[in-house]
Amino acid sequence: MNNIKSNYMKNKKTENMVWGYFMITPTMLGLFILNILPIFQTLYLSFTKSGAFGKVTFIGLKNYVNLFQDKLVMQSFINTFIYTILTVPAGVFLSLITAVLLNAKIRGKTIYRTLFFLPVVSVPAAVALVWKWIFNSKFGIINTILTAIGLKGVDWLTDSKSAMIAIVIVGIWSMVGYNMIVIFAGLQEIPQTYYEAAEIDGAGPVKKFFSITLPLITPTLFFIIITTFIGCLQVFDLIYMMIGRANVVLPKVQSVVVLFYTYSFERNMKGYGSAIIMMLFLVILLITYIQLKLQKKWVNYIS
Repeated sequence: MNNIKSNYMKNKKTENMVWGYFMITPTMLGLFILNILPIFQTLYLSFTKSGAFGKVTFIGLKNYVNLFQDKLVMQSFINTFIYTILTVPAGVFLSLITAVLLNAKIRGKTIYRTLFFLPVVSVPAAVALVWKWIFNSKFGIINTILTAIGLKGVDWLTDSKSAMIAIVIVGIWSMVGYNMIVIFAGLQEIPQTYYEAAEIDGAGPVKKFFSITLPLITPTLFFIIITTFIGCLQVFDLIYMMIGRANVVLPKVQSVVVLFYTYSFERNMKGYGSAIIMMLFLVILLITYIQLKLQKKWVNYIS
């Protein structure tokens, strides 16, 4: 009887495994074809030079040598790091504050959540064009308001410093909605008994936030920080749509991905463009690895 039951359990386990692999096969194939395979193709292209009629010539490490000597590439990495450093802390902080406020007992929470989440479901190109109009130095709404109150308008998109600020503002505005929802989900997982115990001990809202809320949502914040870092390092659409190709400030604000697009698809230098994007890939891997190591010192997991 035990042997029959054991065989039945083994067969059932095998059947479940087969069905499991069958169900994830389409996703795994899509992941391999659309994500993993292009990595190796890009890696190979980074060692080649594109010629006429699609001809590809293997040139070894020449693209990488030229990359470190290209001031435009180095400037694009600096621009990307500046954008990331300015956007990530402010975006995560505002997302956290917004999520905590909307987690409180206030009227119309659903409406507020919807309004904050709207940028996430909006088409990035359309969002960038709307903000480009808002920041227009001649008839944009921001300069119109500044002029109305007696202040001088700012050349938002034609000055390198103000152009970066404008891009950062749009980047923060775009990310707050999604991050807010993720953090809000993390807040919902905190047991209410912790807050009840803190209230019995006489803890106020600030004390409860720093002693209970903040430590217990560090895993969620860690996820937010990593994904936001990766997203900011790969910023493309905002800069490409808001800053015109003929704009003189483009070299001072363009990201690595914008430069990759320029070399690969506008100048048909796919090998050199692939080397640039592979370098960005390695930078993202390094930063993510450092974050994974450092998270042991500040992330608290509920056991």
